[in-house]
Amino acid sequence: MSTAVQPHRHASVQAERVPGPSFFRVLNSERIKILSLLSTRVLLLCAIALMVGFASLQAWGVGQLSQSLKSGGAGPREAVNIGQLLPHLPVAGVTFSQLIIGSLAVLMISGEFTTGMSRATFAAVPTRWPVLTAKAVYTIVIGFVLTYVGGYLGGLVAQPILGNYDGLHLDMASWDVQRFMLLNAAYVAAVALMGLALGALLRNSAGAIVTLVALQFVLPIIFQLIPGDFFKEARKYVPANAADAIFQAGSSAPLDTSYLEPWQGALVLAAYVVVLLGAAFTTLRQRDV
Repeated sequence: MSTAVQPHRHASVQAERVPGPSFFRVLNSERIKILSLLSTRVLLLCAIALMVGFASLQAWGVGQLSQSLKSGGAGPREAVNIGQLLPHLPVAGVTFSQLIIGSLAVLMISGEFTTGMSRATFAAVPTRWPVLTAKAVYTIVIGFVLTYVGGYLGGLVAQPILGNYDGLHLDMASWDVQRFMLLNAAYVAAVALMGLALGALLRNSAGAIVTLVALQFVLPIIFQLIPGDFFKEARKYVPANAADAIFQAGSSAPLDTSYLEPWQGALVLAAYVVVLLGAAFTTLRQRDV
């Protein structure tokens, strides 16, 4: 009797030790999940359209401001430096497009728990961590590439608008423009990773999106409204202000002392991402699906 049961036990132990598909197969599976949804493609197009629209609107606004300065109707010319505004044009819509990309990152993981697909996903990948890692890879790619492409297209659309005003030209190949585009693309990728981590932690789309919005927009406003040296100093460490500190890197203009040093801002933003992702990986392994 013992000899009959022993092979069955050995087979069950072997079945339990099967690690699941390779990481590249998981990566391919997540690519299919992301691109097969119409809502994903719509959100990506909306994010690009938003960046192009805001770049066009900002270009028109800068042109109007330039005309007003030349006619002497907007105060001293020294009060506004048009040359410093131009490099920001391509990424004028990042403030709002980051919400779309961050919400998409939330839905990439929270949607699986809402629909119950997580049971099938983690049954196929019992170790679980490759699933979140694959989602993080696509989150970085989508956040970075989409922001850069949207900014570049926005800059191209802004060029003919600026051409209607004398003395205004946007050089997309200049270091100042490329610096802002690359830094903003990296920042949006970090925000998207934070959204992915919040979605894995809360497992609720609405709750994770609201938390991300509060962290990015509400918290800086609250810290700015509350008086006191503590909140004035703490305001430097919220993600949005840490990103503003990073944007000063490589600039020839004097650093704004109301922000951290660029390297300090990068460390603070990276700490947000690492802590949230670390918590997401931990809870994903320990909690039931």
